[in-house]
Amino acid sequence: MVKKAFCRFCGSLLGEKHVEGRLRLHCDECGLTNYQNPVPASALVVVDSRGRLLLVKRNVEPKIGMWCLPGGFMEIGEQPEECALRELAEETALKGRIEGLLGLTSSSNSDYGTVLLMGYLVREYSGEPAPGDDAQEVAFFPPDDLPEIAFDSHKRFVRIYLAGYRIEKPVY
Repeated sequence: MVKKAFCRFCGSLLGEKHVEGRLRLHCDECGLTNYQNPVPASALVVVDSRGRLLLVKRNVEPKIGMWCLPGGFMEIGEQPEECALRELAEETALKGRIEGLLGLTSSSNSDYGTVLLMGYLVREYSGEPAPGDDAQEVAFFPPDDLPEIAFDSHKRFVRIYLAGYRIEKPVY
């Protein structure tokens, strides 16, 4: 992870100081403690009427050329569900309706430190899948014939769905 060097408020060089029982980045000039927080992201398990799962072949690093769930990083002012549906549209050209939350997980990332990932289920969608944004390909796969999935967090959401995930009412 890239370590921040300068204070986001006054621009002074950051040092390290024990704050709240941990060594943290701190600005001696303005007194700001620079908390390093996880980066939120969303991913979707999209299932068609035949029970197949939608995967996206990555066109960017990390893990370029590998398959993953559609998803990406949340933007300021965006709810996690909005992020998931925006990423679905950007990567696959589909508009979807979230049925429910599959779960939450976190993973280590060399660029961001920790990514906090929310996984959602979509069974209702419209449009024809087409690669967009950072996708080389988009395809539906039968659950018993999935390619290797790039990220452990995405594998976890697929396992949760395949283990019989059920929800009683829509979340979003």
